[in-house]
Amino acid sequence: MPLGLRNKKKRKSKETSKLVESEAPAPAPAAAAAVPAARASRLQFHTQLAHGSPTGRVEGFGSARELYAKIAEAFGIDPAEIMFCTLNTHKADMDKLLGAQIGLEDFIFAHIKGQRKEVEILKTDDVLGLTITDNGTGCAFIKRIKEGSLMDQTKMVCVGDHIQTINGKNVSNRRHYEVAKMLKDLEKGQMFKLELIEPMKAFEKLEPRSKGGTLPEAKISRGRETLRLRTKGPATVEEMPTEVEEKAIKKVDELLETYMGIRDIELAATMVEAGRDKKNPDEFAVALDETLGDFAFPDEFVFDVWGAIGDAKQGRLE
Repeated sequence: MPLGLRNKKKRKSKETSKLVESEAPAPAPAAAAAVPAARASRLQFHTQLAHGSPTGRVEGFGSARELYAKIAEAFGIDPAEIMFCTLNTHKADMDKLLGAQIGLEDFIFAHIKGQRKEVEILKTDDVLGLTITDNGTGCAFIKRIKEGSLMDQTKMVCVGDHIQTINGKNVSNRRHYEVAKMLKDLEKGQMFKLELIEPMKAFEKLEPRSKGGTLPEAKISRGRETLRLRTKGPATVEEMPTEVEEKAIKKVDELLETYMGIRDIELAATMVEAGRDKKNPDEFAVALDETLGDFAFPDEFVFDVWGAIGDAKQGRLE
């Protein structure tokens, strides 16, 4: 490697919700472009359970974990029952997943755990063909199934399924990259067993073999402003990402899939933000260590991400 990134030290990094009977989805109140964290915490968003429920209102959250707790409070369920949320659709549309940013007019649909199932598979290929993501609170699930792959031929495994156990080992509280690595490390030629939980379904039958959509059609947010959720620190209201930033985030998300077998728009957006004012890959690597040191990204990945950010700024990304 031209630069010694490997030598750099890695660092480890109530307000009540209300249920509104028979209320149609409606936009949350608009806000000014620069909104202090205290005001951002008072923004209200409308929400429903994706399989069917009255409409609730949630407010006073600054992270995905806090949001899930608020939704659970509104509907009287355990936060751990929420698998993931989608924006502006009750369908398990992987292109509409809630990430780091919520448009101020977005309507939130929470998908909760449904039917449990087990499947035994013979690993006949080094690559399973799964892309894993998570909801940020300990629920890893399948975001994409590669067409023609081993898992594509296993009809019980579907996009949206939460991976609960691998060979009897509970992975419910593991991050997506940990689950992806465990799947990758399974021995070729051996049988393995997955215990899965699919999202609860009600409004209409979901396509069981959905491969997950493609990101070019996905929008990171709606409208001119978004509520930016952060793992550390309070949520803030920001202008929606520029076209350059959206292209960079999309490319970094693709690199996460290539190198780590995961998709995570929130993580990609955090990485692009970390590189916003950096002058070289060394500075960028240090910034990543400070904010995302637990991931221990390989040097090759860091260089490719830095290159993607540069390509986006120079208009070289489609």
